[in-house]
Amino acid sequence: NVNDCIKELVYTITCVETMYMSKFREQVKLEKEVNKAPSKTMGPAKVDVPSPQKYLLKHSKEPKLAENDELHSKPPIPARTDKPLMGLHSNKNFIKTNAVENIMTVPKKPQPVYAYTKKGDKQLLEKSGLIPKYIKKKDYGLTPEYLLQRREEVKKAQEEYDNYVKERMREGAMKQLSGEERHNILQLHHQYQGLSVVTDTAPKKYRKERLEQEMKQLEKDIELIERHKTIYIANN
Repeated sequence: NVNDCIKELVYTITCVETMYMSKFREQVKLEKEVNKAPSKTMGPAKVDVPSPQKYLLKHSKEPKLAENDELHSKPPIPARTDKPLMGLHSNKNFIKTNAVENIMTVPKKPQPVYAYTKKGDKQLLEKSGLIPKYIKKKDYGLTPEYLLQRREEVKKAQEEYDNYVKERMREGAMKQLSGEERHNILQLHHQYQGLSVVTDTAPKKYRKERLEQEMKQLEKDIELIERHKTIYIANN
């Protein structure tokens, strides 16, 4: 339909006219064209050639210290026309002053040294390790503080454990392993020693294997019993 085509064309033209256009569009295009050509090469297209008169001189790039009169270690030499100060006198008796200072001065004690070669080469005795410094310390032979602290912590932990065990025994939740029960656990060793030397029958062989397995468990029990003086058993 012709009317529909006309309406669509008018709508398209209206949308194009109302589209946003930046006012810097032409400026951006111009800057892009201007800066595009020099970027095609490595560095600027044209480099200024240095002048022949400005050639590199020897030691020209070495750092130079600023000149300062205060850096001189000695004062400047007096001029020929300078006149010294005249008429200065002092009532100080330098001879007596030096004598008194020397008399009152405490003599300096020589440092103890030792010779370590036959030619007489010497070193300080204090740093040689020959002076017994360590045994003269105040804390020599005393237990270190950290060991005392650790001992107190172990003692406190043992007391807490004993109180816990007593409380559990009072409630009837566990009992202490008696000496007779300890002895009964170790009776298996006597049975093993009473086995026959010759295992020619199946029952003897089976009994020996069973006792060997029980002996392995007995070794663990012996280690446990020897490690702990007191053993508690829970009441199931």
